[in-house]
Amino acid sequence: MKLFTSTDRRVILSALIVSAGFAAAKFAGVVDDFIVARVFGAGRELDAYYAAFGLPDLLFTLIAVFTGYLAAGDRKGAWKLASSVVNVAFLVTLAAAAVVALIAPWLVRRFLAPGFAPEQQVLTASLMRLILISTAIFSVSGLVMSALQANQHFLLPALAPVMYNLGIIGGALFLARPLGVMGLAVGVVVGAAMHLLIQVPGLVRFGARWSPGVSLADPGVRRVLVLLGPRILGLGVVQLTALIMTNLASRLGAGSVTGLALAWRLMQMPETIIATAIGTAVFPTLSAMAAQHQRVELRATMRKALGVIVLLSVPAAIVLIIWRRPLSGLFFGVGNADVVAYALQFYALGLVGHSALEVAARTFYAQQDTRTPLAVAAGAMVIAVTASLILMRPLSYGGLALGNAIGFTVESGVLVWLMERRLCDV
Repeated sequence: MKLFTSTDRRVILSALIVSAGFAAAKFAGVVDDFIVARVFGAGRELDAYYAAFGLPDLLFTLIAVFTGYLAAGDRKGAWKLASSVVNVAFLVTLAAAAVVALIAPWLVRRFLAPGFAPEQQVLTASLMRLILISTAIFSVSGLVMSALQANQHFLLPALAPVMYNLGIIGGALFLARPLGVMGLAVGVVVGAAMHLLIQVPGLVRFGARWSPGVSLADPGVRRVLVLLGPRILGLGVVQLTALIMTNLASRLGAGSVTGLALAWRLMQMPETIIATAIGTAVFPTLSAMAAQHQRVELRATMRKALGVIVLLSVPAAIVLIIWRRPLSGLFFGVGNADVVAYALQFYALGLVGHSALEVAARTFYAQQDTRTPLAVAAGAMVIAVTASLILMRPLSYGGLALGNAIGFTVESGVLVWLMERRLCDV
């Protein structure tokens, strides 16, 4: 009996390509964070910079998931459908970004960072307005990325995040001195443009055709919108949780928002390289098995993917916890090590849960079930926020990280349990 089937080998090869791209992107991201942390330090200015990503990231997440189902139709009409969805996504994002930019000071003052000083709130609003430009670009670039992955092309989408981080590095190296922290935001916009442009050769290769029309009456577009409604809300719940955490962290003193943001990025390094890579690579296979009602193969593939993720993420979590301070100092500078390490030890406790979620949720999406993950995510948000409110008093911003770890671990565990029950009769 063969150890690996042809499907396994295809998934492994795709996962290796995606993982290499993600590793390169994370390395560029670490260099980015290292330079930024060294230039500005964990203080009020950098707190404002990381807080400014809250709402733009929410808008990007809400739009970028559209193309998870672009490959559902026939190939002949796929690019027409993709074009229509891109047009709708861009216009919706542009309109939403304009509204957010208009009321940015009020949003920052009332919801995003009420604990900041007035001048810090003004800076956050200004940064947010500039970063919103990148959100409009990502509404197209994220869709292009998913469309290429749907065509089993993973290389250029894996390299796109590298280009994004290179843009931010350029902003930190060349624009921070004349423009201050605003230079970083300019780098974000440049990086978003590079994120899109590097994927253009892939569109040419697969014969993409763009048309300017927008038609919500198109049956394909309407089908995508109906399927993705719960998925959009589910990812919105994740970002809403992040916004609440930023809100709470803004009340805990200078450096709290930055400490959480940098610790989160450090925790995401193994998660992205291991779990996101595997989840991205295995998703087309899970979708094909679900479409062909191959329930035995679907369960086996899910279990294999989860097994590899757990096998790799457990030791990664242990390394993050034991060596949290040296790693924090190495990546973000000795002056920021204590601030980052404190949050990292709590985030790392949720690494296995975060990682397992990459496959657990995608298995539901492969079966065109987006409602179950939404319901579970909403429940997990309540758990995470409740735990954070309880734990922030004794543990400060470390309690917010621990609340996050608890919420996501519960979410992934419940999803795996539900899927096993669904497939147990095969």
